[in-house]
Amino acid sequence: MSQTGRVDQQRHLYARLGARVAEGTSVALLIAVSASTPVGEERFEARLNGEDVPVEETTDPFGNRLHILRDLPAGDLDVEYEAQRAGQAAPAPVEAGDDAVYLRPSRYCEVDKFAAPAAEIVGGREGQAAVDAVVAWVYEHLSYVPGSSTITDSARSTWLSRKGVCRDYAHVTATLLRAAGIPARCVSVYAPGLSPMDFHLVVEALVDGAWQVVDATHMAPRESMVRIATGFDAADTAFSTTLHGDLRLTSLRVLATVDPELPREVWAQAVPLR
Repeated sequence: MSQTGRVDQQRHLYARLGARVAEGTSVALLIAVSASTPVGEERFEARLNGEDVPVEETTDPFGNRLHILRDLPAGDLDVEYEAQRAGQAAPAPVEAGDDAVYLRPSRYCEVDKFAAPAAEIVGGREGQAAVDAVVAWVYEHLSYVPGSSTITDSARSTWLSRKGVCRDYAHVTATLLRAAGIPARCVSVYAPGLSPMDFHLVVEALVDGAWQVVDATHMAPRESMVRIATGFDAADTAFSTTLHGDLRLTSLRVLATVDPELPREVWAQAVPLR
């Protein structure tokens, strides 16, 4: 049973991406679920012009499962990932130093620019109350507008525009939390119930000695989410990174479902990402 008394969930996850690549391109993919997530069956396949290509699996500095395709010939790349019967992982452990490391600024989270806004939003609140205040502010003041931001947008530019997609919501949330003295990190997830379906970026906040997941978009129940990659921001959790060469994404399909049923979300409740 889950901490809320629900029957343990079984998630079914699928991602397929197509791309046109130039000769000699190498790409790193973060689309496989975290090693901490129990999986009944799993499949990762990559084909270039219809022929299988070697896939190198390793881990990055955050412990994420990284799949690397090196020195590809020119042509059409097709990658498929599938995980069946993905169960619930144990809550994320708190490592020594997490309470200091995840207060730092990062590429998309300019923490040093947000001290005053964070203080105003949080007021005299601490702990869970402070987290709730930040998430509520982001949910109420940002508008979810597909296509309104690019990979160059950061928490600061989103703060000014007041619009964005999940990565922008996550960057503003994480930045405000860190500026308020609450360790926070970004996590890419499969999110059953998300519409339109895609990879999703959320935030983990360290509160009362435990990591809990928060999502200011309020677009999918947190209890159904499955961890893919963890890092400071979207630079560490991007599903595809071109190491060298040229890759042009031509298609992307993501599916995520849950059995026996989609859990009911209670936004005021603390939820660990499992």
